[in-house]
Amino acid sequence: MADPVPPSPAAAPASPAPTGLAGLKIQRGGAAPRRRRWPGVLAVVVAIAVATGLFGPHTTEVQATAVQTAYGSQQYNLLAASGYVVAQRRAAVASKATGRLVELAVREGSVLKKGELIARLDASDVLASLSATQAGVQQAEAALRQAQASQAQAQAQQALAEDNLRRTEGLAAQNFVSPQAVETARTQAQAAQAATAAALAGVGTARASLAQAQAQVQVQQVNRDFTEIRAPFDCVVLVKNANVGDLITPFSNASGTSGAVVTVADMSTLEVEADVSESNVAQVKPDQPVEITLDAIPGARFRGSVSRIVPTVDRAKATVMTKVRFEQLDPRILPEMSAKVSFLSQAVSAADQQPVLAVPPQALATRDGHEVVFRIGADDKASAVTVAKGRTLGDVVELRQAGGLRAGDRLVLSPPEGLKDQARVKVAAAGAK
Repeated sequence: MADPVPPSPAAAPASPAPTGLAGLKIQRGGAAPRRRRWPGVLAVVVAIAVATGLFGPHTTEVQATAVQTAYGSQQYNLLAASGYVVAQRRAAVASKATGRLVELAVREGSVLKKGELIARLDASDVLASLSATQAGVQQAEAALRQAQASQAQAQAQQALAEDNLRRTEGLAAQNFVSPQAVETARTQAQAAQAATAAALAGVGTARASLAQAQAQVQVQQVNRDFTEIRAPFDCVVLVKNANVGDLITPFSNASGTSGAVVTVADMSTLEVEADVSESNVAQVKPDQPVEITLDAIPGARFRGSVSRIVPTVDRAKATVMTKVRFEQLDPRILPEMSAKVSFLSQAVSAADQQPVLAVPPQALATRDGHEVVFRIGADDKASAVTVAKGRTLGDVVELRQAGGLRAGDRLVLSPPEGLKDQARVKVAAAGAK
């Protein structure tokens, strides 16, 4: 009988299969399990972050402002108002006649002298009437000459009759003629006198007819002048309201017609009409000095004075209109420009109207006994700049020594006590606390 064969290792009984969550693990045979490294990496990252926060550069959150351009006149400001430039002498030029526009001699911006031609209407009917009245004048002149000739003839006949009466009366005194002859001569003399008076009246009638005809000529000449639209004063054309071919009427309510041909203004009468709050109108008085700035000419400041205060209040806006004249007009000033008026406590000089650099007083700080401001650079570092402050100009302070600052440079507003030169800063967002 053969000996029994011992069981091989493969035939050894298998270990029981794991159950539950342990059964989901991948069995890696007899290999040793790996050590987990991520807790160590996390600890290194945290350590680096802590070291950076403790020993790295510190950033301070600040508010920012800017270097501004100011003017010395701001120290005299009492109040400000806004308004518009207007021409005190302005006209919408039209014609009293009705007709079609046949000539327009100007355009926007044309400079005119008083009496210069602006436009001409069709005047054919007026010219025909003028010719008729001129012919009537000639006819009246001929009638006057005829009446004057009749008068001369009547006067000659009167003189002859009077001479005949005197001779007859002389002959009657010598008894050479009868009394009837004297009566006949006297009757002829009286008739001649009546004829002379009638001729004289005819001359008067002819003169009146001539005067009437001449008046009719003047009427037609005036009507002809109405067809020629001329500048009422030295002016500049602002608006062209009609074109050649338009029908012009004194009243433009009719469809397809125009009233004014152009709108003109006397540029030497430009003023600013500013609305002053009625609560501040007590601070305004005639001839008070003012400073005028125009949005269209931002770099210029114009001196002026209060011309007059309109004695009424606009109840809708609670304002009083104040008219301000320019001390010296500039060709760049145009009607309807938006203007701002600063009412001053005293007149300003040309030096007061020169621009200077200024900063809000909160931007100033003291470091080592010196006035400084902190300029924020492109690298977000605050550089201390030594300055010397001057006059207070409204809400800002003039910089007599700017230390190289320029208008528009960003500055730290209200620098913290611990802020140092070259400190890194972060500008807080607008509205952030």
